[in-house]
Amino acid sequence: MKADDKMVHQQYHDFQYGFPIADDDELFCRLILEINQAGLSWTTILKKESNFRKAYDQFKIRKIAAYGNKEVERLLNDAGIIRNRLKINAAIENARTIIQLQKEHGSFIAWLDLNHPKSKQEWVKLFKNHFRFTGGEIVNEFLMSTGYLEGAHHPDCKIFKKVVKAKPAWLKK
Repeated sequence: MKADDKMVHQQYHDFQYGFPIADDDELFCRLILEINQAGLSWTTILKKESNFRKAYDQFKIRKIAAYGNKEVERLLNDAGIIRNRLKINAAIENARTIIQLQKEHGSFIAWLDLNHPKSKQEWVKLFKNHFRFTGGEIVNEFLMSTGYLEGAHHPDCKIFKKVVKAKPAWLKK
């Protein structure tokens, strides 16, 4: 692994991976990044994160839910992101789903909390019933990376105690 790739991973590992996220737009961001990682390296996605933020209006759920053909074409022509029609359409449809969940439960976070704790298999089934492009690995990484499933860090990892101090949902089983 190249030095700059290692640094990108280290930053993510030490300050984001496994830590709870307290904002629906940021949770949505993580879901979209995980979806876009499918078939690619996480390094590629991490290096393109700022491009994704710009292309997807800082992951503002309401803005993305309103995207139409013009925005889809813009995204398909943006070399700074992953230009995959299925993943782009999934982002838009998933934003619309989250808006519905927000109406029903107050927030995306509240919906996740309402369904916690579940096994990985139960989460995958739930996500497949609600979201697009959410297979087992995507759901697992999304939930682990946002603190809903245990396992982002081994207890011997120097970051483990920091994650525990942040009170991830998996501690509240």
